[in-house]
Order: sequence, then C-alpha cells, then structure tokens
Amino acid sequence: MATPFRLSTEERRLRASLAAHTAHAKHGSAAMTWAAQKAFLEKFEKEVDPDGVLSSEERSKRAENARKAHMTRLSYRAVRAARAAREAEAAEEAAAIAEGDR
Repeated sequence: MATPFRLSTEERRLRASLAAHTAHAKHGSAAMTWAAQKAFLEKFEKEVDPDGVLSSEERSKRAENARKAHMTRLSYRAVRAARAAREAEAAEEAAAIAEGDR
C-alpha cells in the first residue's frame, strides 16, 4: 500500500487540470456539458411557460429572451461590482494619503 502524502496546492491544481483536459479530449466538451446546457435552457422555458400552454416556437422565443435578460443582468451586476470595488480602493488610497498628511 502506498504511503499517503499531501499534495501541494500547485500539484492539486495540475492534477485537476490534467483530469479535465483528459476528459475533454476523450469525450469532447459539447458532450460533457450537454446535460447541463439542456437543463439551463429548460429552466427558462419553464419560467416563461410554467403551464405549458404556449406553442413550442413561442416558448423558445420567450425562453431565449429570458436567457438574454439573465445574462445581461449578470453583466450589469458585474460592472456595478467592479465599479464599487474601484471606488472603494480609491477611497482607501485617499484615506491613506490623508492619514499620511497628518
């Protein structure tokens, strides 16, 4: 039996990267993410047509708009968070400079 040992953070990262690249080479990225993509898109179809009364074409159009709205919302939040982080950093720098003036 092999002696147990601890991997460093870098070794764990490399081992995970190797496993991911090997899996994607063997199965293909599309095949590996197909189920997740399908579930993600179905979520929007259920959101826009919870009772299943819309035609397939109309449900698909609305689901696509709901998906785009979701992605835009994520982008908007990311932009706001980045701005807030920049402003907080600038305020900290200004406070440090002001503190140094005393």
